[in-house]
Amino acid sequence: MPQFSNDPRRPLWFPRGCHLDAVNSFVGITDSHWFDLLRRQTGLEEVNFWQPGGNRRFQALSPGELFLFKLHSPRDFIVGGGFFAHSSLMPISLAWSAFGLGNGATSLAEMRQRALHYRRTETDSREDFTIGCILLTEPFFLPEERWVPVPGNWKPNIVQGRGYDLSVEPGATLIRQIQNAVKSQEVLELDRPRFGQEILIRPRLGQGTFRLLVTDAYERRCAVTGERVLPVLEAAHVRPYAAGGEHRLENGILLRSDLHTLFDRGYLTITPEQRVAVSRRLKRDFENGRDYYALGGRLVRPPARGHAAVSVDNIRWHNESRYFGN
Repeated sequence: MPQFSNDPRRPLWFPRGCHLDAVNSFVGITDSHWFDLLRRQTGLEEVNFWQPGGNRRFQALSPGELFLFKLHSPRDFIVGGGFFAHSSLMPISLAWSAFGLGNGATSLAEMRQRALHYRRTETDSREDFTIGCILLTEPFFLPEERWVPVPGNWKPNIVQGRGYDLSVEPGATLIRQIQNAVKSQEVLELDRPRFGQEILIRPRLGQGTFRLLVTDAYERRCAVTGERVLPVLEAAHVRPYAAGGEHRLENGILLRSDLHTLFDRGYLTITPEQRVAVSRRLKRDFENGRDYYALGGRLVRPPARGHAAVSVDNIRWHNESRYFGN
């Protein structure tokens, strides 16, 4: 459930995972098809508020800040929102495979058709064109009787959206209206004790957001081989989610798909010294593996500056609980 703050400088409620010092929000314009499809879904942990142009990353918010959905005019209402986690420019096929219905479309073909409609360009049917991805966690969708009118200073010529400071007017009134709409309907189900108190200081990532965040953090290159062909790169969990691992950068690494498979099955690991280790079991089980043994001892490429590397605790878990050993 929402958490309340008595600090007058802050918005009145902070869902778990929200940045407690966040005072900024952004109202983005979307179409009714995207909204109507998503509000009918249950159990959504994340959505992709995508932009068809794909030529500029969204940078108006910091992780954990509030992103709100507004329908196209003349339906000048805010109808839901979510909490900003990450933005990226990605091929549309990767966005679809990462988020599926969370893209607000029922298929990749439908998503392509809608993106092309807004792009208004001729595109080869085989082209995997780039779209902008605004990745949001904890999405909520208000019933029509609780829709919130846009602030009075909203201009009809706004195309993509605009930001609001929630500590001053009209942002302060906007956040109170959103709070009342959410609280009265109890649409946020955010009390998930598995993640403990840590969830209070960062947005909780879903599988799709994790995948794109890891891909960007490692600059779209395999951490072991340096491979840059994006379709064969995969975000690997060091400690699987099913085994208590989380969708966090400290638990992720970008690997070429074959290395990801070997890593998950225990034939390959990373040492605490950030070097590759390949198990002798690989040769015993498959009577081969020469190309993979050549990777043994190689230093693992770290993520870009400013991004967290894999934690030593997660590496040790993989060494002890998944890796076959030398």
